[in-house]
Amino acid sequence: MNTKSIFLLLLLFLFLPCAAKNIVPGSTQVITSPDGAYRFTFFQRSFGEDNMRMCYTVDYKDIPVIEESELGIEIENQLFESALGVPNETLITWCENLGLTDITRTSKDETWQPVYGERAEIRDCYNEMTLHFSKGAGDKVAQEGYDRRKNYFMDIEVRAYNEGVAFRYHFPETTNGLFLHITGERTSFTMPAGTMAYYERWAQGPYELRPLEGWGNEESERPLTMTLPNGLTVSLTEAAMIDYARGKFALSPDKPSTLQTSVYGSVDVITPYNTPWRVIMVGERAVDIINNNDIVLNLNEPCLIEDTSWIKPGKVFRSNLTMKDVKESIDFAADRGIQYVHMDAGWYGPEMKVSSDATTVADNRDLDMAVLCEYAASKGIGLFVYVNQRALYNQLDELLPLYKKWGLKGIKFGFVQIGNQKWTEWLHEAVRKCADYGMMVDIHDEYRPTGFSRTYPNLMTQEGIAGNEEMPDATHNVILPFTRFIAGAGDYTLCYFNNRVKNTKAHQLAMAAVYYSPLQFMYWYDNAAAYRGEEELEFWKAIPSVWDDSRALDGEVGEYIVQARRSGNEWFVGAMTNTDGRTINVTTDFLTPGKRYQLSLYEDDAKLDTRTKIRITRKKIKAGDKLTLKLLSSGGAALHFVPIN
Repeated sequence: MNTKSIFLLLLLFLFLPCAAKNIVPGSTQVITSPDGAYRFTFFQRSFGEDNMRMCYTVDYKDIPVIEESELGIEIENQLFESALGVPNETLITWCENLGLTDITRTSKDETWQPVYGERAEIRDCYNEMTLHFSKGAGDKVAQEGYDRRKNYFMDIEVRAYNEGVAFRYHFPETTNGLFLHITGERTSFTMPAGTMAYYERWAQGPYELRPLEGWGNEESERPLTMTLPNGLTVSLTEAAMIDYARGKFALSPDKPSTLQTSVYGSVDVITPYNTPWRVIMVGERAVDIINNNDIVLNLNEPCLIEDTSWIKPGKVFRSNLTMKDVKESIDFAADRGIQYVHMDAGWYGPEMKVSSDATTVADNRDLDMAVLCEYAASKGIGLFVYVNQRALYNQLDELLPLYKKWGLKGIKFGFVQIGNQKWTEWLHEAVRKCADYGMMVDIHDEYRPTGFSRTYPNLMTQEGIAGNEEMPDATHNVILPFTRFIAGAGDYTLCYFNNRVKNTKAHQLAMAAVYYSPLQFMYWYDNAAAYRGEEELEFWKAIPSVWDDSRALDGEVGEYIVQARRSGNEWFVGAMTNTDGRTINVTTDFLTPGKRYQLSLYEDDAKLDTRTKIRITRKKIKAGDKLTLKLLSSGGAALHFVPIN
């Protein structure tokens, strides 16, 4: 053995006992998922006198996924300074030196039925560990006789699902209604060296595959999906962000390969209070994180709307803003299996002007809302309208009873403010108010979901996605299922005929099966006259927007995706590739064994002398049969399986 090797072994021998000694005795607590795959380990580490910090690790099948990382909330509050008699600087780093006073453990295994969704039934199965802390346990504050039990508690709640791990901070109710001024979090995620991240700076932005270094002051959106050197895929996101400030991910300036939770701004709350859940998902295959995205809904409260019969998902067509155009759009929707027609910005005046009144139609429009609602209802169609947040903020309580009187079915919120606590609370309260008047909601622009649609399912969908308004390329489109769609439904606004689309027609056709949105906007930028009887559009006519079962069959982030979805006994499959052509083999073992199906397969064929160059193949097939899909560059394929009786 050479001198260098001996020196390294000596360092290792000296370091490990010190590291072990730095762990506070009795602080280590472990929880595993029901299947044993996930292991979350909590411990406190001493970094010297008056510097005891909370840390954690996450392993997946004994493989380190999150290396030693820090937990904590930063609080600044003059009330505590006067009550505790300690300097305010100490209070900012309040999560240091907490005393672990108790541990509560419980388990749950239930199923529930969403009003609509990607699956008709969702299993909610987890092991939970709640760590109870008290500030000042054993320190001078306690010695001076201050009753910390009445004022200064915090819990960390940890849930280990088979689908992932989640944790949040809970401040229990106190006798004096404790006020908290939260200035940030210490929550961090130290990843294995060599991890690469699908970085996205803003919610409607492009993606870049970046190492965890060199970001400067930039932050990445959530969900943040990463590939580890060992081949695992990891996604970090948040759930139940309802009255807090939005979190993003920044690089730690001090610790390599470490992501720091960056909260948009300070948060003022009164106990009892829960912060949003921080969620960690791991996939041995990249598609595992898609198939496990129910964890976000499970971390939200059950539905609070008593009668949900008026909440009806469907497909949507956007109309031009004249009486003639809207009626033609209603007729087109009825013919093409579309359930709603939407009147977008401009119907009540310039949307950005405070003076525009969303209770009345603009002078330059001939729209009669009550007449249009009646005509639409006669055709089995519902009407939506767009309203900018300026009008929503000033007029919402006036608009809702009026829109219900007209007969409108829903509102698309435009240019909503997001990020800070004020606008987060306002937005979710607006959704609640809409529920009181039977209004469905589609939120546009930068808002991203965190599962609130479980509690208020009238929140049908939201943008927060670079969709066909930005005309992204095919590589972007096959990143989205592994990133943005982990958070929930996305209003991509599917285009078909518009000549600015960068991808093939079969790629666009497949989106209706790949992208989940209970309100699925179709033919974006098109008008009714654009349709000339193209046979392949029977796929869009037949496909629903919500599902009884959903399974991502195969795919790699940024390369390709194959998504299967079931409605009743019929299956719809979408396959999409990036800017590279590829051959994909699909095994149909998702079909019911013993049944035969009629398959309609829609593929690109550049040799066809037709407007859209889509080849349609129909054949009989049974469960387990293998299909070979040859996808063109920026292409795709759509498949529809109907049982043969």
